[in-house]
Amino acid sequence: MIRSCLTAFALIVSSVGAAAAQTSLSDILDLLPDQQSRPDSFTTLSEQLMPAVVNITTSKVIANDLPMFEDGEPLSEFNPFFGRDPEGFSREGALGSGFVISPDGLIVTNDHVITGADEINAVFADGRTLRAQLVGTDEATDIAVLKVEQEEPFPFVDWADSDAANVGDWVMAIGNPFGFGGSVSVGIVSARNRDINSGNYDNYIQTDAAINSGNSGGPLFNLNGEVLGVNTAIITPTGGSVGLGFSIPANLAKQISDQLIEFGEARRGWFGVNIQNATRDLAKAYGLEEGTGVILTRIEDDGPASKADFEIGDLILTFDGRAVVNERALSRIVADTEIGKTVDVELVRDGRKRTVTFELGELSSNDEDEEEEAIETDSTLTDNPLGVDFVELAENDRRRYGIPGDINGVLVRSVSPRGPSFGKLQKGDVVIEMAFEAIETPEEALLAMDAATDREGQPLLLRIFRRNGGTSFQAIDIDMRG
Repeated sequence: MIRSCLTAFALIVSSVGAAAAQTSLSDILDLLPDQQSRPDSFTTLSEQLMPAVVNITTSKVIANDLPMFEDGEPLSEFNPFFGRDPEGFSREGALGSGFVISPDGLIVTNDHVITGADEINAVFADGRTLRAQLVGTDEATDIAVLKVEQEEPFPFVDWADSDAANVGDWVMAIGNPFGFGGSVSVGIVSARNRDINSGNYDNYIQTDAAINSGNSGGPLFNLNGEVLGVNTAIITPTGGSVGLGFSIPANLAKQISDQLIEFGEARRGWFGVNIQNATRDLAKAYGLEEGTGVILTRIEDDGPASKADFEIGDLILTFDGRAVVNERALSRIVADTEIGKTVDVELVRDGRKRTVTFELGELSSNDEDEEEEAIETDSTLTDNPLGVDFVELAENDRRRYGIPGDINGVLVRSVSPRGPSFGKLQKGDVVIEMAFEAIETPEEALLAMDAATDREGQPLLLRIFRRNGGTSFQAIDIDMRG
């Protein structure tokens, strides 16, 4: 039944002619029956989508380390073999994939496919090669947009709603693996929301469709012929596909590509804070049952958050009505939120929920997380419920550990391996606060610990400073004795 429908569809398409050139291929493919159950063949789908998929070739001029052989010299005939020209330069090339998203020739690919290229070409399924111009690129999400020109409109494809994708859905990748253009592979959505530690905005679709070197920047289609993701990365011990491919979700790729087309750059929201995940122990210290949300560990002096009623130690639960599960989730939510929007942030402070409203700023390319320096110290405290040897900060400790002058607290000199702080505190940490109270001497630390023992079953919340890690929070159960 499906096969006969596909045959009928092929006849319909053939009758459309040149007038269909400005119609999205995805619209044409709407004539197909529901294909979420695997069709007998992917032939018609791949044939209709192939014209909108391109091979990307790039070249970069580099200086030769070796001299040119002069004409007439015995080895001069090998100059072309080494890619040398008379000026003493050679060309270095790279391969990737891309796809057309508009009839006027806008192409989406990966940033890493075209980075550093002096020349970019798009090779179409019919063999035509067109010079491509860079419209814009975003290294953080690995998205780039190119532009090619011709008199006739280009065949193009539409974006899917990647949030609607389900694990187990059929998908098809088309690209240029190892230079073999027009290659098709089929698989399923293996997982969603994958973090492979490639950047702050990791949110990949995982697929077992074969993706190899050269597939980068190419489309991952659903069976409606819509782009579900941009194939970007693989994990492999062999150098080839082992069924672990990763694609940038269409909703993110479309958002970034739209910004690149309009502004030539990606524009993201800016909160102006540093954060850490709220573990189960930390959440318990705030009176919460589940370890979810993030804790503010720093508020930038000139950032948007500094102009509102935020405090260090606030535990954020929602941002603009969206649940904040962890650091990466908040980073994506902030980046996706409209710049200048008035945002409601639900948080926990002093054991009570409250809402803080502020205006989201715009992240500039220069606004990067600062690497803060870190610590050490002499009054001593060795016998205490935390199982930590505390000492008072001294100037020689600041020099030894690179502790900034504005950091005050007690220095961790050692941690008992049998105490409750083992694995949470380490030598060189500076404890700045206990239960949101500033600590500057071991005596103050002891008083804070004694007070905490009265709060039966509730961990003691510490704010610490750690070299190369900035400030963060730890929750330690002081009912455990070392």
